[in-house]
Amino acid sequence: MMPEGPRPIAAELLTRLPNSPDVYPQKLDFVREMALLVQLNAAAYRTASFLDDRVLTPTTKGTWVSAGLIAEAARRVQCGRPLNFIFHTGHVGSTLVSRLLDETGLVLSLREPMPLRTFANARDVLGKPDSLLSQAEFDAALDVFIRLWSRGYEPTRCVVVKATSSAGRMAAPLLRRQQNARAIYLNLQAEPFLAALLGGANSAQDLRGHSPERMRRLQSFVGEPLTPLHQLSIGEVAALSWLTESFNQREAVKGFPGRVVALDFDRFLSAVPATMAQIIAHFGLPHDARFLETIEQSPALTRYAKAPEHAYSRQLRAQVMADSRQRNGEEIAKGMAWLERAARANAAVDEILRSTGA
Repeated sequence: MMPEGPRPIAAELLTRLPNSPDVYPQKLDFVREMALLVQLNAAAYRTASFLDDRVLTPTTKGTWVSAGLIAEAARRVQCGRPLNFIFHTGHVGSTLVSRLLDETGLVLSLREPMPLRTFANARDVLGKPDSLLSQAEFDAALDVFIRLWSRGYEPTRCVVVKATSSAGRMAAPLLRRQQNARAIYLNLQAEPFLAALLGGANSAQDLRGHSPERMRRLQSFVGEPLTPLHQLSIGEVAALSWLTESFNQREAVKGFPGRVVALDFDRFLSAVPATMAQIIAHFGLPHDARFLETIEQSPALTRYAKAPEHAYSRQLRAQVMADSRQRNGEEIAKGMAWLERAARANAAVDEILRSTGA
């Protein structure tokens, strides 16, 4: 008996996959060796703050397809563009920068693709007995997605993938496998980072959810034993998060000199046109004097980038930060003290604190 071919909807999406970003690999499942292909369009990409399940609607057309068929289709990609990245330490304006890049009309932004998180988790166990993938299988799968992420529309001069903060640990494998790719790494100094993070409505839940994985990464960076998570206050957990992601930034900048540029978000906000000019040049986009002259009037600077239906100006951010410092001052102080103790015990931590001016 001949093997059953792909279902009609799968066959249609696979046929279109090499030729347009309108077919997007939204999820990746290494257990089932399948990926979810969904139909999007340029407007959907531009609207989406996240390419996770929030991008799916009751009318979204899509289906799960075997990874082998997708890899075969990816080899026929005809609309590839230069692929660049935005990495960040979290709550530091990465979505805003991504939306401002959209306004050039030359960038296709992929904000927080779920498969990138899947790759980050898979990479954490490579070489261990519980890894589903060998290094060669991981690299081959990543190459497939790099080809698919690089697809652009006719006006697209480059594609910019904006990672989640924890997926910054994928910076090195992505940049190694994409030799011409460039990245920016957005950050904040420690104290404003703690104020921003602790000021969020769901900060405690978010911090606790990510803290075990971040603790494991931080332990690998510093070597010596760390205070157990259950003994840390929420401000100290926030400081741990900042330090872990700052280590990732440090490794990316040092590992790929000239290809990864670290940018402080507060400095960005104080000089938006000049910093956007730097980002545009770094990503190889043409200098657009009119765009840069009018960028201060961009609606993106008056809305909350992750939820543009809400107003959120630079002035409002300053008020939110001031309020957080008042409400969370004790925890911010605990976090800063935790960082200072870590710096006294570890030269690399001390270097990070000194280099960021924390």
